[in-house]
Amino acid sequence: MNWADTPEQAAFREEVRAFVRDRFPPAYVPDPEAEQSLEPEDVWGYNWPVDRVSGDPARRDGARAWAAALAERGWIAPHWPREYGGAGLSALEEFILQEEMMRARVPTVNGIGAFLLGPTLLAHGTAAQRAAHLPPIARGEVTWAQGFSEPGSGSDLASLRTRAVRDDGGTTRSGEAERGGEDTGTYLVNGQKVWTSLGQYADWLFVLVRTDPEATKPHRGITFLLVDATAPGVTIRPITDIRGAAPFCEIFFEDVRVPAANRVGEENRGWYVAMTALSFERAGIGATIKYEQALSELVGYARSAEGRRFLRDDTRAALRQEIARRHTEIRVQYNLARYTVSQQAAGGVPGYEASVNQLFGAELHQRLARTGASAFGRYAQLWQRRDAPLGAVFTHMARDSVASTFLGGAAEIQRDVIATRGLKLPRSR
Repeated sequence: MNWADTPEQAAFREEVRAFVRDRFPPAYVPDPEAEQSLEPEDVWGYNWPVDRVSGDPARRDGARAWAAALAERGWIAPHWPREYGGAGLSALEEFILQEEMMRARVPTVNGIGAFLLGPTLLAHGTAAQRAAHLPPIARGEVTWAQGFSEPGSGSDLASLRTRAVRDDGGTTRSGEAERGGEDTGTYLVNGQKVWTSLGQYADWLFVLVRTDPEATKPHRGITFLLVDATAPGVTIRPITDIRGAAPFCEIFFEDVRVPAANRVGEENRGWYVAMTALSFERAGIGATIKYEQALSELVGYARSAEGRRFLRDDTRAALRQEIARRHTEIRVQYNLARYTVSQQAAGGVPGYEASVNQLFGAELHQRLARTGASAFGRYAQLWQRRDAPLGAVFTHMARDSVASTFLGGAAEIQRDVIATRGLKLPRSR
């Protein structure tokens, strides 16, 4: 396939590059000690949801200034309609925008709210929900987190147990009272979510709850709710990972009152709303560019005088072969991303192809991390970035990559989707 830009796309690419050069706040520099949130669109040294509430004024102001600059163009949610703060870009233009931001190593803004929740509300939300929630996301003023996974209900999401019971006799929270013509009842929510990425920094949560425990099939009887993260009864506890960072959290709901007007779609039909949300997973260009840049840095380092000092001499021939394999795989990943976005541009919704992309990218992440860490031998045990060869990039990548094959969907689930939906293989009996 020929992925060359059309003249219009080439002009837009130059526009993005000029915008980044001119508008990215110069004081908003990477934090060398920061760990990433593990999301594919992470850029090393930045974590925008964390930076926007940082205790460091320069970092906080830089994050907010960058969000304001993007919001002027509608580029926080570039694919949304302009009426909600988007830019109305095509799928290919959005792809180019993200690609150039990743190549420039500047952070994206408001990721999960912009690319998961927003399209879901556009497809299933009420006019009031869209008007209330979409513009603040597009301005970078409100952040969201996804409350799906639970203890014992991660890959098997349909087995979730967080309950929501209709309580029309209850009262809504101040400021969330009746909205003209909408359901003014409430749900009483109890349960727990876990592995919620950056939930401790979120203003709002979109959550799956069980509203019909007697449903004949597990994926039925589930409802999709929008929950204020500051509501009484919501407790959020960060979870520390093997790197010493806290990119996710666990969330407890104890008699949390949620207005029924915050239900997206029909009661007991939340599974189908959630599947819409998950179909909007990004094409994977962010991860592809990160891997490409990491491999390029390894090659450059291997050719340097410092690299000849610290890299293992006994593995240089094998390293060349491994680098060639990783380079080929990265190009495959890029083409998978372009194929996915080309489907979207043609009006389709990626199906099993999204699972192919996710699985291939996750395993590539781990292979690339092993390649880099192996090249440094004993030096790959150095964790502190300062004074470590190549800033301990691959030591940290090796830890990051542990989560790749279950983050965003376990590898086993992805293979099942590819086999049954893509290859049409029969399910085992």
